[in-house]
Amino acid sequence: MLPHDRSRENLLFSCPSFGKLTMLVIQSTENPCQDETAEMETTMPRYGVHAMVWVGAWSHAEAERAIACAARAGYDLLEIPLLDPDKIDLAHTRTLLELHNIKAAVSLGLPAEADVSSVDLVEVRRGSAILAKALHATTALGGDYLGGVIYSALKKYSRCASPAGRANAVAVIRDLAREARLANIDIGLEAVNRYETNLLNTGAQTLRFIDEVGEANVFVHLDTFHMNIEEADCVGVIELCAERLGYFHVNENHRGYLGSGSIAFSPSFRALRRIGYDRTIAFEAFSSSVAGEALGAMVAAWRDVWSDSNDIAEHALAFMRREFADALRSESLVSLGERQRVG
Repeated sequence: MLPHDRSRENLLFSCPSFGKLTMLVIQSTENPCQDETAEMETTMPRYGVHAMVWVGAWSHAEAERAIACAARAGYDLLEIPLLDPDKIDLAHTRTLLELHNIKAAVSLGLPAEADVSSVDLVEVRRGSAILAKALHATTALGGDYLGGVIYSALKKYSRCASPAGRANAVAVIRDLAREARLANIDIGLEAVNRYETNLLNTGAQTLRFIDEVGEANVFVHLDTFHMNIEEADCVGVIELCAERLGYFHVNENHRGYLGSGSIAFSPSFRALRRIGYDRTIAFEAFSSSVAGEALGAMVAAWRDVWSDSNDIAEHALAFMRREFADALRSESLVSLGERQRVG
């Protein structure tokens, strides 16, 4: 981070993980007795991390490691990928989450044989059944968010989505959202790149799909890795989604340490502040040495980009908090300057 010019202004605030925050802005003048102050109240996001930063599956030992390490690093939420809904011990995981005082979100990508955007109704029903199990798991874990590539299979398609297949996906997500609403759970549709779905590659596409679903608890899930590939304007899509943005993944272009690749994160964090985003910002990274064979194949984690799980997780949380704090500073200076102009 660049050195900060304290001669012009100061920002005094503590930075809780999430919740309300009151920030005191001090604008210095030549005479220290004439400093102008203004209070700004803002709502902080909660910071999450993908469990596969630590583990490649979800045995008891792996659940214990991922949950304990995420909590120790200071995260508010652990995103648990539901690779196989029938094999996760929900009671054991819920006990660990409560022991370490950390919340859970659930994510998944549907397999090819359970594609809800298919015209094959057998595949659609199979995918719908998996999503029903995922919703049950989210409820059992005390979570409030279920998302991912749940509107199609997570795979490379060889043709465009058909109107009939799209209609099937809309109907399945609508039914899922209605059930989820009864448990106060939000549904997130993650826009991913063209090599992982043929249905929702951009935020704008996802908004149109959500309009067709017509349920208030369905949100856009953006991811900087995929945005970097598909979006013409990463800031613009955040502002376009606005209040319908429900989950935000922070990834580097190579799935490694934040700030060590080609993605410019500061403009996106400033855009999140401008829209008043106060939901989850979650770090995601994959490396072949950690992801395991099944997940590695899913996300094409062919390289050993990093190996120290705790170090990359701690670095990411500090990076995200710093970016958000800098976005707050920027916003406060603009606000203070506007007050001085009209005053």
